[in-house]
Amino acid sequence: MSEGGLTMDVAEAVRNSWAHYGVPEKLSPCALHSLVDVLADSVNAFPDNPAVTSLGATLTYADLDRLSTAFACYLQQHPELKPGDRIAIQMPSLIQYMVVAYGAFKAGLVVVNVNPMYTAVELEYQFNHADVKVVVVFDKFLAHAQEVKDKTPLQTIIVTEPFDLHPPLKRGLMSLVLKVLGKTFPAGDAVSFRDVLAKGAGSRYQPVTLGEDDMALLQYTGGTTGVSKPAIISHGNMVSVTRQGTELLKLAGMQRGKERFVSPLPLYHIYAFALVVTTGVHLAVHTMLVPDPRNIKAFVKLLRRWPATLFSGLNTLFVALMKDPDFSRIDFSTLKLTLSGGSALASGTAKEWLEKSGCEISEAYGLTEASPIVSFSPPASGKQGAVGIAVPQTELLIVDEQNNSLPVNEHGELWVRGPQVMQGYLNFPEETANTLTEDGWLKTGDIASVDEDGFLRIHDRKKDMINVSGFNVYPNEIESVVSHHPDITYCAAVGVPDEHSGEAVKLYVVSSNPALTEKDIHDFCAKQLARYKLPKYIEFRDELPLSNVGKVLRRELRDS
Repeated sequence: MSEGGLTMDVAEAVRNSWAHYGVPEKLSPCALHSLVDVLADSVNAFPDNPAVTSLGATLTYADLDRLSTAFACYLQQHPELKPGDRIAIQMPSLIQYMVVAYGAFKAGLVVVNVNPMYTAVELEYQFNHADVKVVVVFDKFLAHAQEVKDKTPLQTIIVTEPFDLHPPLKRGLMSLVLKVLGKTFPAGDAVSFRDVLAKGAGSRYQPVTLGEDDMALLQYTGGTTGVSKPAIISHGNMVSVTRQGTELLKLAGMQRGKERFVSPLPLYHIYAFALVVTTGVHLAVHTMLVPDPRNIKAFVKLLRRWPATLFSGLNTLFVALMKDPDFSRIDFSTLKLTLSGGSALASGTAKEWLEKSGCEISEAYGLTEASPIVSFSPPASGKQGAVGIAVPQTELLIVDEQNNSLPVNEHGELWVRGPQVMQGYLNFPEETANTLTEDGWLKTGDIASVDEDGFLRIHDRKKDMINVSGFNVYPNEIESVVSHHPDITYCAAVGVPDEHSGEAVKLYVVSSNPALTEKDIHDFCAKQLARYKLPKYIEFRDELPLSNVGKVLRRELRDS
């Protein structure tokens, strides 16, 4: 409390929320010091349990352990590679990804996650900046990796095909089909992933000692607010996130070795990586990977065939799924938790999902620099619009423009401190100093508040906030209101220069009704928003620019 006894401190509210939901304030000491330990622990406990499935092929935990060790052995055969060197993974969500990631960790290498859709120009920047020595690339995107090989430190290109880990008969049949359809790609100077595993299987693995401070990932930020920077994420960071996530999933009744997780988001994104590759493995879940979630028909068919206990997504994906006519035929009786993260969840979307699935969406909040988890909404918390309570051993601070701490229910920039916070940005010392304080606080750049129950609310990105005649306007608030209109599929609000008010609100809209007018939208908003928050400009579009995980790129809209 403050001196007058009227204002609660944010730290006190956070501690109270932990006590209320039975969340430990601190993580107890354990024997897990690296991600290699995380896999070994689940392999020892559940060797024959299915670990991961994609395109109809499944690996058990014993399979994942055996194949990742073979991949590590291959890497160790190359004298130019040593622990700490960087290996890029450039593929959609396939079971091969899990083998490569854990094989890299077993060899002591650092994983650099790469968007498979990157152009040669983008690859050249990333491979040079991260000093990438090896890349494992999906065959469809091989040409770009080959194009930049002589312009970067890249020494070895390993190419994988869709059905590399399927049984030989099925793999051969599918390869023939792809060849007939013209879907095969010449390997050139690339090494086959199957050949790599065969060579590695005949070698003896040399265990590598990894500590909590050793680098595990170079995870490039999405670049939605500027140049993409690589966050240095250690094994200790990822083990902490894994254990924090496990504690929170237990609130939804998750039991180790008994859950089925459907994961449609790409593993190269830190949200899915932490949920599937680390926390999911720690819980020994069976993860169903969805390589192409944009194919909604196939996605719905998979959900009908494989009832999930845990499902993750984000707003645009939930909307697309619910529009499919077969969505109502999915069996949601086993679903314990629907998790939303990566972008703001519209309240209309949350309400419709609950009505149709019977499972309330639990929002989570995080950012790359926090590996990525900061908060999580306990199921059935009833806190509409909040992104949850802080994960264990995590401190929250809300500060004003002078970096003074603010009490509950006040808006300011969110700062976070905990064992999951990154070590800094590789080769960006100035940005690191501007983002991390000397005493370990991460400045998120998000405008937020914490209520008296300890629940965090994100109002907007600091850089996205719109100043209309001296009033702060948050795009998320406008978008939340507009998304309730029955004829609007997607929307995004940005600030644009205005000679009278400094900035004005411009709203971009994707509508399902061609007869919808600007006046219709303006009148709808006028009933729910203060006058200074009303969109001054409204533009209809067929689609909005999205990031690789479906987050609307407001920066591109402002620059358009």
